[in-house]
Amino acid sequence: MGGHGHGHESYTIPDYKIYKVDDIPELCATRKALASHGLKDPWLRNEVWRYNPKEFGTEKARLRTFLFRGFRTGFIAFAITIAGTAIYDKLYPPKHHGEHSDH
Repeated sequence: MGGHGHGHESYTIPDYKIYKVDDIPELCATRKALASHGLKDPWLRNEVWRYNPKEFGTEKARLRTFLFRGFRTGFIAFAITIAGTAIYDKLYPPKHHGEHSDH
């Protein structure tokens, strides 16, 4: 439990130099807005990966994943429930208590 790498592959940390704020228009705008107030964010580069579609996907792809994650499993469970209910109702039809019949 100590995490000494038993049975796990080694994780390689990417070189920080591959992440450039200049490549991301949104972060350039943030840097410019901060500079207009005389501020600087030395950690802004750490956000570059979030805007890289190869690593994090596009905004549309992330939204689609968020909305439809588990949809297939949920739909299958829904279909099984409907089919199971229909089969149960055929095998054990509801008894109509309280209906008056003419004898």
